Amino acid sequence: MQGFLVLFQPSSLRFLFWGFTVTLQIALTTIALSFAAGVVLGALRYSKEIYPESRLARRVSQLTFYWIEALRNLPMLLLMLFMRFVSGLPPIWAAIAGMSLYTSAVLAEVVRGGLLSVDKGQWEAGLSQGLTPLQVLRHIVLPQALRNMIPPFVSQFITVMKDTSYAWALGIQEITGSGVILFAKYLNPMQTFIFIAGVFFVTNFSMQLLARSYERRLAVGRA
Repeated sequence: MQGFLVLFQPSSLRFLFWGFTVTLQIALTTIALSFAAGVVLGALRYSKEIYPESRLARRVSQLTFYWIEALRNLPMLLLMLFMRFVSGLPPIWAAIAGMSLYTSAVLAEVVRGGLLSVDKGQWEAGLSQGLTPLQVLRHIVLPQALRNMIPPFVSQFITVMKDTSYAWALGIQEITGSGVILFAKYLNPMQTFIFIAGVFFVTNFSMQLLARSYERRLAVGRA
């Protein structure tokens, strides 16, 4: 019991909260960058569907495929270490860059799958109204596809939140690193990591609940 009580001392809570703010900073920045890059990469991967007769579109799609597969099949921690020690970025930005590279590749495939899930008739209807393929993609297809992507997006965002603990390997004192320092001081590793696990669970479960609520509102709007 004493091992838990020391974690609720004001000084310990402030220390863990500071680490949690670093965790949130890394996670939210990674999510924003990965989402933007993932949409772009997914659209480029899908470009051969937009311009099926274009050799350039097929080449761009193929090159994007190689880029995505290369990143998806590398360990995220390796990318983070590469960005830290090869590119020379500051630790926190190296962590964000490495995580964003990996996550954007994962989200790109989610985006491509979402675009493919939209009925071909939507393309035909848009083109028949005189819209260009890019306008159809932007105004008709992509908004519909994004709704279908909500569950896998949320799942990946939760993974990003959990993977912030890798940043400790770069010397960043996020919540896991703060916990290591605390249990070294109080010799209570089990209690400290149970506490940190609880913080991650509450944060990630809250994200799931918000996503489910949003999905229900979308379902009602479609009805």
